[in-house]
Amino acid sequence: MSERLTIETDRDVCMGTGVCAMTVPAVFTQCEDDGTVVVKTAEPDAEWHPAVRDAAYKCPMGAIRLIESA
Repeated sequence: MSERLTIETDRDVCMGTGVCAMTVPAVFTQCEDDGTVVVKTAEPDAEWHPAVRDAAYKCPMGAIRLIESA
C-alpha cells in the first residue's frame, strides 16, 4: 500500500510569491486574479510527494499544509 498525501492550502495567508508553482508546476498554479495558490490535484501521485514537501517547506507564509496517511 502506498502512502497518501493530501494537500490543503490557506489562500487567506498566501502572499502569491509563486514558490509552490515554480517548485511543482504539475501540482500547483496561481490564481489569475490575485496570484494566490491553486492546487491542481489535492492528492498527487507518489512521484510528486518529495517535490510537494519541498514546496510546502519553502512557502514563506506556511500556506500549504500536508496531511500524510498510510
